[in-house]
Amino acid sequence: MTNFAVALQVWTLTHSSAAVGGIGLATALPALVFGLFGGAIVDAVDRRRLVLLTSSGLAVVSGALAAQAFANVGRVSLLYALVAVGSVLSSINGPASRTFVPRLLPADRIPAGAALRMLTMHASNTAGPALAGVLAAAGGLRVCYLIDAVSFGAALYAVARLPSMRPEGTPITPGVRTIVDGLRFIRRSKVLIGSLLADVNATVLAMPIALFPAINAERFDGNPRTLGLLTAALAVGGILGATLSGPVGNVSRQGRAMLIAGAIWGAGLTGFGLAGSLWLTLTMLVLAGAADVTAVVFRTTMIQVATPDRYRGRVGAAEYVVGAECPQLGNFRAGTVASLTSPGISAVSGGLAAIVGTAVIGLSLPAFSRYRAMDRTAEPAAV
Repeated sequence: MTNFAVALQVWTLTHSSAAVGGIGLATALPALVFGLFGGAIVDAVDRRRLVLLTSSGLAVVSGALAAQAFANVGRVSLLYALVAVGSVLSSINGPASRTFVPRLLPADRIPAGAALRMLTMHASNTAGPALAGVLAAAGGLRVCYLIDAVSFGAALYAVARLPSMRPEGTPITPGVRTIVDGLRFIRRSKVLIGSLLADVNATVLAMPIALFPAINAERFDGNPRTLGLLTAALAVGGILGATLSGPVGNVSRQGRAMLIAGAIWGAGLTGFGLAGSLWLTLTMLVLAGAADVTAVVFRTTMIQVATPDRYRGRVGAAEYVVGAECPQLGNFRAGTVASLTSPGISAVSGGLAAIVGTAVIGLSLPAFSRYRAMDRTAEPAAV
């Protein structure tokens, strides 16, 4: 709901797709700067306590967003600043929480755990924007912000109920040396490199969310309810993809499957840029969302299986930057291209570029494309 509210508030204040895309830049840059160091912290402390601390900070940020809405401040710079603070906290919170699944589940259940995590996320992304559109039309954006701030009480309670999550092995000291050690581990693994590059390709080149306000205004008269449907459509596709992801655990060539899912994502967004009717627009977004969640399940499974616990914070930080912040760079790209050309051209060019990018990755990293889930000899570093 808050992501929806921030985007709509910036659009209302500026009527600029580039300004909406600037939210992505305000989110991505702090995470790129602090993300890898945050991963080193995750590998050095009790991860459950760290998530409790960072979640408390995120609750304060949500409270500040609600306060500025109630005070009717109306400054884009303040919104960018609060988004940036939240991004710094999330760049530590995200990698820390990603370490929970492999500690709570055996290796053969990690694909199901990843799918369940994606299901809950996309269920939130389905209900949140749709409900936010209704609430924004009825009571204003302040209600969206306030509900988010209050909801952190449940999140904090849930994390507090988990067992201690101290890193296994000899504790490390956060610093440049441990960060470099983590990057070297990633570089040695074709599975990790391929997984991260495939996700960068899909999100930086084709992320469409910054285009939603402009396309909603251009095609559907700017109705807040329709804007909520556009945002929710990606999440609906994610729910379908996660719900039907049972066979994913039986796929052995996971690298190739991730590339195929990335190409389908690009095709769906190309169709989104060309569509004229509401039903076709929503259908293309649902298709893209289903392909995206399938690719993420493959990526999460490969990364978790190929990463020892002592590296999970640092590898998780790299995955977080790619999975959570590169889409923000993609939104910035989409908004900038839309301002220079049109929202439709931005969506179509991004989708086609993502398709070409998957082919390039498959050809340049054949070991990733050939990777088999049960082929442990392919990853000596992980063994």
